[in-house]
Amino acid sequence: MGGMTLTILPEFALAFMLVFARVGTMMMLIPGLGEQVAPQRVRLAFALFVTLLTLPIIRPAIPNVGTNFDLAARMLVTEILIGITFGLSARFLMSSMQTAGVLISQQIGLSFTMGIDPTGGDLGQAAALSTFLSLLAISLIFAGNLHHIAIYGIVDSYQTLQPGATPASGDAAQLALTIASSAFVTGVQISAPFMVFGLVFNVGLGVLSRMMPQLQVFFMAMPAMILLGTMVFILVLGLMMDGFLAHVVRSYKEFFPGLR
Repeated sequence: MGGMTLTILPEFALAFMLVFARVGTMMMLIPGLGEQVAPQRVRLAFALFVTLLTLPIIRPAIPNVGTNFDLAARMLVTEILIGITFGLSARFLMSSMQTAGVLISQQIGLSFTMGIDPTGGDLGQAAALSTFLSLLAISLIFAGNLHHIAIYGIVDSYQTLQPGATPASGDAAQLALTIASSAFVTGVQISAPFMVFGLVFNVGLGVLSRMMPQLQVFFMAMPAMILLGTMVFILVLGLMMDGFLAHVVRSYKEFFPGLR
């Protein structure tokens, strides 16, 4: 007996399913729309809307599987895996702000300040500065219309990976490693002024404690560190976010070669 045949699914419905598998998966994972606090109906409606806009462009490139159900199922699974790869890569992109927030909190004495992280998958706790920077980064992405580039990149992803084309597992792993490493480097670069501040401040406290042993340095150091660190944070916040947005643009160009 041959493979199971597909006779009740029209060609248009199959094409819609294949496009929605990639687009919908990406929409459910990308920062901003992929958070659990976002209403599920809004996320689903936006994914359907983008799918309907993308389908007329992509449909001519979708191979005709005829009545081969096995091939259609393999293509559907492949599209879901591609969507997961791009979606998780975009989420790795936002991890730079989490890294920067943790490092900054440690250097200015706010590492004990924890709060609910709405950008986390399980709504767990995170450093308050990490949550603030993550929400600010998402807001700036929408304010700067960078989400338009991301939506265009979804269409451009079909030039990099044709519908139904199975990507090499090594390429997907390399993409994830590249994005994760660049996000970590960007987070460290963003927090570099505070690492210098923490070093200078602690060295100064050490010299002061040696010069005045009777002085209670600890009780003076913590309020001073928080005050001075907050002032530095206010002064360099604009430069930090400029560096992050530049990192986002570079990553978009690496994701989607058509964005030049």
